[in-house]
Amino acid sequence: QVQLVESGGGLVQAGGSLRLSCVASGRTLSTSALGWFRQAPGKEREFVGVISWNGGLTRYRDSVEGRFTISRDTAKNTVYLQMTSLKPEDTAVYYCAARRLGTSQYDSWGQGTQVTVSS
Repeated sequence: QVQLVESGGGLVQAGGSLRLSCVASGRTLSTSALGWFRQAPGKEREFVGVISWNGGLTRYRDSVEGRFTISRDTAKNTVYLQMTSLKPEDTAVYYCAARRLGTSQYDSWGQGTQVTVSS
């Protein structure tokens, strides 16, 4: 029962940068990790990266490794996705999701924010 709200999406040129935010509320103390996912037109939703809430450990999919960085501000209950060297292939709706303690499933999802990379 965690509520998530993404923001920060928009239009950016190839090679540019963008930072997405995801604010969590509700049962945040029961959250073990927050993940980022994306879905491009005509494609299935795919995993982007994840950060553990307590330790701050991160993992990323191969195509964004070295370009994207996930961080969190525990005082603000916020997780960030800093995207650099953006490519047109990164165009998608980006979602954050929360995984609760004691499970491996993501059971809370945000509404998504659109990221469009031109040219």
